[in-house]
Amino acid sequence: MGTSKVTSDLLRGNTDTMILRLLAEADRYGYEIVKLIAERSQGEYELKEATMYSSVRRLETDGDITWYWGDESQGGRRKYFRITEKGRATYARNKTNWEYAKRVLDTLL
Repeated sequence: MGTSKVTSDLLRGNTDTMILRLLAEADRYGYEIVKLIAERSQGEYELKEATMYSSVRRLETDGDITWYWGDESQGGRRKYFRITEKGRATYARNKTNWEYAKRVLDTLL
């Protein structure tokens, strides 16, 4: 994207999908999710912690993720999030929808 960062408005509707993608790889804790999104976007997009926690609460309510407390072997006790089978299906559906929308936008823009 050059010198400008991706606006949060552009990606806001895909926050849940980004989180589900990361959780499909491995269980993760909150700060790790925020950090990985920044790293993988090469600093172009920074997910705010408040937005991330709103998203994980929504995903948990919908049955797409669960959580558990990690052990204290690596410092403080952390809350880890895990994707469910329903969450894997939601991720696949959202990714398909994104790919369709991207094709339409590529055609229009």
